[in-house]
Amino acid sequence: MSLPPFTVIEGNIGAGKTTLATMLAERFNRRLILEEFDDNPFLSLFYRDSERYAFPVELFFMAERHKQLQTELTRSELFTQGAISDYLFVKTLLFARNSLTEEEFRLFARLFRALDVNFPPPDLIVYLHRPVADLRANIARRGRSFEQDIKEEYLTSVQSAYFNYFRTLRDVPVVVLDLGGADFSTDEALYQEIVERITQTYTPGMHTIRLGSGTPVL
Repeated sequence: MSLPPFTVIEGNIGAGKTTLATMLAERFNRRLILEEFDDNPFLSLFYRDSERYAFPVELFFMAERHKQLQTELTRSELFTQGAISDYLFVKTLLFARNSLTEEEFRLFARLFRALDVNFPPPDLIVYLHRPVADLRANIARRGRSFEQDIKEEYLTSVQSAYFNYFRTLRDVPVVVLDLGGADFSTDEALYQEIVERITQTYTPGMHTIRLGSGTPVL
């Protein structure tokens, strides 16, 4: 079993993308690229007052993600060792579209397009899908103080933004794993099933799989 050279694990807040990316990088001996979000000075303020702090929080995220990916994705060993990342750069635009006013987003999108150059596209996107109730439970369980004010409506809108984007992709396979409330970090059988699923070959476009039942949802 093998993963494509550049695999991205994505998901809503609290879905478990960093945990899975870390587990897979260790298993397949891949370079691990993890989003660095703890340094964003506007994040806790944004979750309390999103209208006031949306633009600075998204601008900071965009700058930090760009800096990190510019460093990581230009390393020569990326294409020999391979890499696993727990985020797509385009999530910057998806979250911004969800948070900013129309005027702010137009400006933000222009800045994004200027930065979104020369990054190699992923060979595979794996999206971890969970019901919003399970996301909220995971967020509460991991206990990050700045996340406790996240509203259910916000998580729902983020989820919609991802799926709307995935439906537009024509050149990259997207494997959506419907996990429900299952915990692959403690359930070895589930983790092995995830590995088996994502190491298969997929055509470009979105493929949704309910783990456990093994029934693709079209």
